[in-house]
Amino acid sequence: MKKPELLSPAGTLKNMQYAIAYGADAVYAGLPRYSLRVRNNEFDLESMATAIQELHQAGKRMHAVANLQPHNSKLKTFVHDIGDLVALGPDALIMSDPGLIMMVRENFPEMPVHLSVQTNTINYASVKFWKRQGIKRVILSRELSLEEIAEIRQHCPDIELEVFIHGALCMAYSGRCLLSGYLNHRDSNQGACTNACRWKYTLRQAREDSKGDLVSASPDIGIGPVADHSYLIEEPGRPGEPMPVDEDVHGTYIMNSRDLCAVRHVKRLAEIGVDSLKIEGRTKSFYYCARTASIYRKAIDLAVQGEDVTPEILAEVSTLANRGWTDGFLVRHPIQDYQNYEWGNSVTDGSQVVGEVLNIAEDGTAQIAVKNRFDVGDRLEILTPGRSFFMTVEAMTEKGVSVAAALGDGHTVSLKTPAKPQNAAFALVVRLPRAAS
Repeated sequence: MKKPELLSPAGTLKNMQYAIAYGADAVYAGLPRYSLRVRNNEFDLESMATAIQELHQAGKRMHAVANLQPHNSKLKTFVHDIGDLVALGPDALIMSDPGLIMMVRENFPEMPVHLSVQTNTINYASVKFWKRQGIKRVILSRELSLEEIAEIRQHCPDIELEVFIHGALCMAYSGRCLLSGYLNHRDSNQGACTNACRWKYTLRQAREDSKGDLVSASPDIGIGPVADHSYLIEEPGRPGEPMPVDEDVHGTYIMNSRDLCAVRHVKRLAEIGVDSLKIEGRTKSFYYCARTASIYRKAIDLAVQGEDVTPEILAEVSTLANRGWTDGFLVRHPIQDYQNYEWGNSVTDGSQVVGEVLNIAEDGTAQIAVKNRFDVGDRLEILTPGRSFFMTVEAMTEKGVSVAAALGDGHTVSLKTPAKPQNAAFALVVRLPRAAS
């Protein structure tokens, strides 16, 4: 069985470092101008150079993202700008636009190109086409089942395949969405998506006025599962800007997908021969990068030994913030299993990252940079790149003085841990769910 690469997101240098420490084989990151993350992305040429150097020293890989759909204005500077990036030595460029791919093939023929999920590759004929264009790896569309992925591998044994296994799903086809651009002029295909599909909308009954326009009729939204009239929806951040919608199923978050979690399918994907398993989340936190890398590292290592995921791994998944889990299109579900009509924000089981471990002395005393409050009596998980261990806070000090609580960001406390981990670097402190009162 082929051992798939574990590919993690990196929106920052720190995120990259945590992802690698917790088991990722490679990361993907991009410069804002040509990648689909212009927000929450700190990378520039200097930090990208640092990242690539650190990765290569650790025997890891950088897949640099240049996957936007450009207008003419960006073509004029592309070869120069991408040349600066290529000079840093990334292991591949992730791209989607045929014109930009052509320009890279002409100017940097030795640079490996991976075809972005934005290209929506869903069949083996398309994979063969892109291989003839010099593409090294195809990142398959999220809308494929396990059986379809296996069929593509059977017909295309001589090209690398990559599959998303975790993270946010889009209400459009693999991210090619116009909703954000339509509502507030922030084009998702230029990297500026505002996640309008996650917004909370208020539903109102509508009627036609004398001009034929839909206007608010009343707060009544009908009776029963099927509505017999049109509605206006309004988002709290845009009062007085109602939008018409025809809706036949009542729900507040009408376009909000659940999050992808395919940890149960890692073994099957490895058996199929998928080359890379990819985690979504370049705007997520360093804790997310660490935890997801830890979870899927364990799942992959078990899979190549012929073993399934354990209950402990599934329990670890529950600590991650999510909008409800789905395994997406890998297996077929009723429509209600894809969408979350109840809430749009991510929620957790109550676990929260509360600190970063600065160092742990030989006697097990840990110095912790506090991120969120925790108290004496709380149950903690000390999460490390090796193994995690659990403890109850019995006492702690700040500047040598006993305290009952670590009050939050900006504070540093010391407390005794049950054991010194083998690898204290990149250790995190997670407060476990508190018992209901």
